[in-house]
Amino acid sequence: MTIEFQATAAASGANATERFRENKKAAASSSQERVSQLASRLIKAINDTVLEEKVTYDEYNALKAWLIQVGEDGEWPLFLDVWVEHSVEQVANEYREGTKGSIEGPYYVPDSPQLDSPATLPMRDNEQGTPLLFQGNITNLAGEKLPGASVEIWHADDEGFYSQFAPGLPEWNLRATVIADADGRYEINTMQPAPYQIPTDGSCGKLIAAAGWHAWRPAHLHLKISAPGYHLITSQLYFKGDSHVGDDIASAVKPELILDPTPRADGAGREVSYDFVLDPA
Repeated sequence: MTIEFQATAAASGANATERFRENKKAAASSSQERVSQLASRLIKAINDTVLEEKVTYDEYNALKAWLIQVGEDGEWPLFLDVWVEHSVEQVANEYREGTKGSIEGPYYVPDSPQLDSPATLPMRDNEQGTPLLFQGNITNLAGEKLPGASVEIWHADDEGFYSQFAPGLPEWNLRATVIADADGRYEINTMQPAPYQIPTDGSCGKLIAAAGWHAWRPAHLHLKISAPGYHLITSQLYFKGDSHVGDDIASAVKPELILDPTPRADGAGREVSYDFVLDPA
């Protein structure tokens, strides 16, 4: 067992909570009326569920205890990103014409090392997995190239763990910001990530077990694509044939975001191309 497997839900949850506090400092600018509207709607939905489902005091008290535990475990970012963020992302991007978006998830870290394309992501000398050449073009809606566009990429390793959220991994392992060349083209050498279960030894895991759900996310690449004058797009790309593409616990998979890598001609792993199209800001 590697040191990575010592990662726990509590440790990952605490890390995700701290990262959220660091990165999302801006308060919502919603009006008092908007806050009242949203809070009232949410409270009504909860009460409607209680009345329609005839919730008992035992079930109510179990819910209270579980909500307290989610906070103590630091798992609110995990819970919200897994079960709610996909709807928020849908609203945020519903009028975009370019590349489809997907959720950011709880394991994003800003200010990753900047590399020029072609690039190789930071990784250990003995990084396990199948080498993957991930490449493509970045254009606007008119098909015009966007030289110097940024491809921020991060993903799990071959055991399903993220650097800075599991012990034993180098700080920026499999994380970087790659700058496209003068033709708006990017080439990134990395390792194909593995599917993984979200942490199950904490409060989110208790919900999954109590409901009889599974905890799996399909393998995926996280990406933020940006260029001056264009909307940043946050997305995830998945892999054809993954057994959890059709039942992602986070409900974040879209048909347009599925990759189909092929063997490289030189036998050095696999390769896949994916073009990004950005909407004007």
